[in-house]
Amino acid sequence: MFTPSSHDVRRFFCEALRKQRNGEILTPMDAIAADWIVQHPEYLEELEDVEAAIARDYSVEGGKPNPFLHLSMHLSIAEQVSIDQPRGIKAAHDALVARRGEHDAHHEIMECLGEMIWTSQRNGVPPDTEAYIDCVRRRAAR
Repeated sequence: MFTPSSHDVRRFFCEALRKQRNGEILTPMDAIAADWIVQHPEYLEELEDVEAAIARDYSVEGGKPNPFLHLSMHLSIAEQVSIDQPRGIKAAHDALVARRGEHDAHHEIMECLGEMIWTSQRNGVPPDTEAYIDCVRRRAAR
């Protein structure tokens, strides 16, 4: 199992942006990342300097959103949907996309994903994927 460090994740996104801007060959994951980066122009400046990105503190106390966490969640959701894991996420995603559009749907799903992770960590239990899928379905039904 691959467990990248926060520095690895930050380097990955910075490199995906650099490669995309320079017209270099992108891996499939680079291409997905670059597509989400382009949809978040507010993060471009932070991804332009790898060393500054690695050194930056995105603690809650700092009050600044973490672009790497946000982009990582987009990638996680894209991967979940592509393989329908947890089972049912693809259909729930597609229903939400039909109502809200791809980008807004991802942001809605992020809320559900974050809630599932928070609840799991807070209660010391495995993630409840059924609750996660139900959350996405409820948002699609609104």
